[in-house]
Parts: sequence; structure tokens; C-alpha cells
Amino acid sequence: MFDQRHQRPCGRPTKSGNPCRAQFSGPGFACKLHTTDHENALLDAYRQGLAAGRAEAAQYEQRASAARIAELERQVRTLREKLDSQMRRYEVDGHQAVTVDGYGYCWTGPGALEIGDRVLLPANYVSAMRHGPGPFPGTVTELGTTYTGQLSTIVSRAPATLTPR
Repeated sequence: MFDQRHQRPCGRPTKSGNPCRAQFSGPGFACKLHTTDHENALLDAYRQGLAAGRAEAAQYEQRASAARIAELERQVRTLREKLDSQMRRYEVDGHQAVTVDGYGYCWTGPGALEIGDRVLLPANYVSAMRHGPGPFPGTVTELGTTYTGQLSTIVSRAPATLTPR
């Protein structure tokens, strides 16, 4: 009665006593003409329950997806940390390696640099367009670097009066 989706005849007796030949499909007991108020109430309750169940299933799927996404993000973070610890270099050719604003550099000057130290970086064609000619300022954001290529050398520590452009 609720599961049938194919066309079927009503079959309820008409005024003449013959079975109704009206075809209907979907949930229901009979064609619209022969369905009683009680049967309509049952059908309405069925439709409401079906809609509520689908809404609950959608919310469950959304919560399950969010939990799976959070789990995968944790796994990615863990794997990145593991890879970082394996790849990070703190010294290159006997000099301190640092990350300045996301890029790896080598420090050959006196003393060790710490996170937050301001430094002057060597000019390149991009910095010339952004900051003008000559060295430009940067901030040490990490100790060590995961960059495996040739590192540029930091020019010097930035003077205390130098402000970022």
C-alpha cells in the first residue's frame, strides 16, 4: 500500500456496484474519489514521517561528513608535522637556516636568529617591483627550513628604526 509505485486499479465499488477502474500509483489505498478521510489522514502521517526521516538522515549525513572531514584534517596535520620534522634543516653548510615570511634563507652573521627577528633580505626581481631597489625587510617566522634547494643569504639584521613597507 505504501511501497507500491506502479499503476494499479482502485477496485473499490462504484455507485453501480462495479469495481472502480481508475488507475493510481504511489502510496495510497484507492483513487482520490474513493479514499476515505481516515485513509487520507494515514497518508498524510506517512508523508510527514517520510519527510522527517529524510531530513533526519540528511542531518546525520552532514554530521558524519563533518566528523570525517575533521578526522582527515587531523591526519593531514599529523602527516605534515611528521614530514616537516623529517625534512626540516636547521643548518646548511655550518650556517643557521631560517624561514622568513614563508621562504628559506641562510644566516651567516653573528649570533643566532630567533622567531620574530627583523632582517634585511637580498633584492630580487620580485622585491624590486614590490619594495623598490636594494634589500627589503622581513621577519623570521620559523627556525629551520624545509626548502631543499639553494638558500639565499640574509644581508643583515634590520635596524630597529626600519619599518615594513
